[in-house]
Parts: sequence; C-alpha cells; structure tokens
Amino acid sequence: MNDRWLEIEVFTRVAESGSFSRAAQALGLSQPSTSRIVTGLEARLGVKLLLRTTRSVALTEAGAAFLDKARQAAADLQDAEDAARGIDSLRGTLRLAVPIAYGTLAVIPALPDFLERYPELRVEISMRDERQNLVAAGVDLAIRMGTLEDSTFGARRIASVPRMLVASPTYLAKRGLPETPADLAFHDALLHEQSFPAKSTLKLLKAGIEQRVTLHGRVKIDAAPGILAAATAGLGIANVTTLMAAEQLRNGSLIHVLPDCELEPLQVFAVFPSGPRPSAKVRALVAHLIDVLGASSAGLNASVWAQSTRSVSV
Repeated sequence: MNDRWLEIEVFTRVAESGSFSRAAQALGLSQPSTSRIVTGLEARLGVKLLLRTTRSVALTEAGAAFLDKARQAAADLQDAEDAARGIDSLRGTLRLAVPIAYGTLAVIPALPDFLERYPELRVEISMRDERQNLVAAGVDLAIRMGTLEDSTFGARRIASVPRMLVASPTYLAKRGLPETPADLAFHDALLHEQSFPAKSTLKLLKAGIEQRVTLHGRVKIDAAPGILAAATAGLGIANVTTLMAAEQLRNGSLIHVLPDCELEPLQVFAVFPSGPRPSAKVRALVAHLIDVLGASSAGLNASVWAQSTRSVSV
C-alpha cells in the first residue's frame, strides 16, 4: 500500500476509535507501528493532529480538518475503484452489526436478493443488542434502533417500526388488565435499553392527548428476545415492536395492552462508522434495506395491528 494511503487509514482509525491499541487491532498492526505511522504523518505535515494522554486520544483543530479530508479522499478512492469495476461488480467483505431481534426478523430475510445481485460480495454479521465500538470491531455498517448518540459517524434512517405494549393472558389474569395509562404504574414492566430503561417514563398518546407514566420493574434483560420470552412467561408487561411480537399475537400467547393508546415508533437507522460518505457496497446495501424494510414494515404492521386487539378474561 502507498505510504500516504497507509497514513490516512491508520490516522482515521485512531481518530475514530480514540485509541492507538484499538486501531492497531483493527488494522492488524502493532501498537508501536501504529503510533510511529501517525507520528511520521504529523512530522511530514508539520502540525499536531492528535492530543495524546495516558487514557485517551483527542483531535486537534488541525486533526479534525485533516480527518474530514482524509475520509473524503478514502471515499473518492473507493468510488474510483468501484467505477472502474462497475457497480454490479461490487466485491469483498461487508461487515454488518445488527440487533438480535430486528436482525433475525427483518435484516437477514432481506439479504438473499441483495447477495444474488452481487455474487462477489461476502457478508459477516455480528448480532448483539448492546452498542459495541464499531470502529474497533471493523464494522462497515451497523443497524441501530432508537435514539442515536452524537458522533462523527454518518447515518440514514431506513425504517420506522410501530411499538405496542404486550403481556401474557396468565399475567393479565393475575394482575388485571390496565384500562388507562396511569394503571401501568401498578404493573411490572420488563426492562430493556431499547424499550423500558430502568426508572423510565413512558409516553403514550390517547385520543391525541399525550400522557406519561413512570414504570417500575423487577426483571431487566439485555437482549430483545429475552424480553419477549419473559412477557410470554407471564413476568410482566413488555414494550415491543409489532414485528417482534407478530407470531405471539397471532397464536394468543401475548395480548395487546392498551390498544387505544399509541407509542412513539422505534426509528431504525443505518450507521456508517466511516463517516457520511460510505463505500459503494455499503450504499448499495442501505438502498436495498430502505426499499425492502421501509416498504414491508408498513404492510406487516397493518396486518399485525388488525390481529392484536384480542380480548382477555381477568
């Protein structure tokens, strides 16, 4: 690799990850080599790009300006290579990070057509609900749900997924069926980062009027499938997407709670650790997911909603 391109890649990894060791691990280099490359870049430019401490790495003003241009140069190089090959000849490995439930139910089923169109592409998928360090993990594209943290990453919304409150018939028979949002304060909420964080306040709309209720729960689970399993087992009321609970609503193992109330939809984003100008293969997959998931969620959500207002005897 040309020394200048190596400098750009190493500097970009260090700047985005905030760590020489994480950048070295992602690039398959030693930490001393990584540090030496960045130091050599700074010496050649005659400016300080990074402020180093024993615990962190931060960009200087010159470093922030260089990072922006470095990303643009890397994107331009990738675009040039893709143009030479032709867009239908995208190749290489695309590393994708997805939440467990949404990845299983939505993203993976959307991949066959995409991979058939681009036979030279390979996809490596990491599935977890906690938000990992995407740069350190070498991720090209992450699918994230809910509120995005401020970062230098690029992002694009790909879908909006309605949510609902659900509980098992067993739980509702024991604890009673909530009739108003205020009743939720006296029930057990199943806690999850993407639905009910600990000590959370839930916002609902009833007849166009916003209502808020503070939730409490005894069970907290860090993976969405566990939340669904806990609700089905009768451990409490869960806040889930219509996609996630579709089968359980159909077979009656879960009941839609407060069907006359609306919850704020869960936004789904494509996040690009490389910045706002991702590679052609990432752009191709994002466009495909928007076409498939943006269109399919509306149809599926309408179908599920029609089946979700089952009655329950308590």
